[in-house]
Amino acid sequence: MNTMTQTASRSLVLALALMAAGPTLAAEGTVVVVDPQRPDQPLDGGSAPIERRQVEVVQGGIARSYKEQPPMIPHAIDKYEISLRINGCLKCHSEETYQAEKAPKLGDSHYLDRDGKRLEKLSMRRYFCTQCHAPQLEGTPLVDNAFQGRR
Repeated sequence: MNTMTQTASRSLVLALALMAAGPTLAAEGTVVVVDPQRPDQPLDGGSAPIERRQVEVVQGGIARSYKEQPPMIPHAIDKYEISLRINGCLKCHSEETYQAEKAPKLGDSHYLDRDGKRLEKLSMRRYFCTQCHAPQLEGTPLVDNAFQGRR
């Protein structure tokens, strides 16, 4: 391939890349990238601040929508640490502490290995609580929901 063909190929690739990005030329000759989904908002601009919502505190827990649903967390957990060495949830919900703390005990399923054999300690598959359990926030739903679980 000769030099002229290579230069033309590079120019074509650059032009196609610019067209694919959806840029528009500003008056000063600089390229401004515009999101086709939000043409009125510049990509480099900041977004509106997110409304902070309070965690919903529900005495007695939150009703489940269906039988197998993991229980929702009825209190704030933002100050809890869950790492390989520490699990803040176990301070109240472990077999040793749940009665004194008046908290629900971890489910028996949390002490089973993948073959259904009972373990002496909490299964590491169930150690990171927030992969299944989540606190709820106060606020109006973003969309209407008519879901009715089976009881």
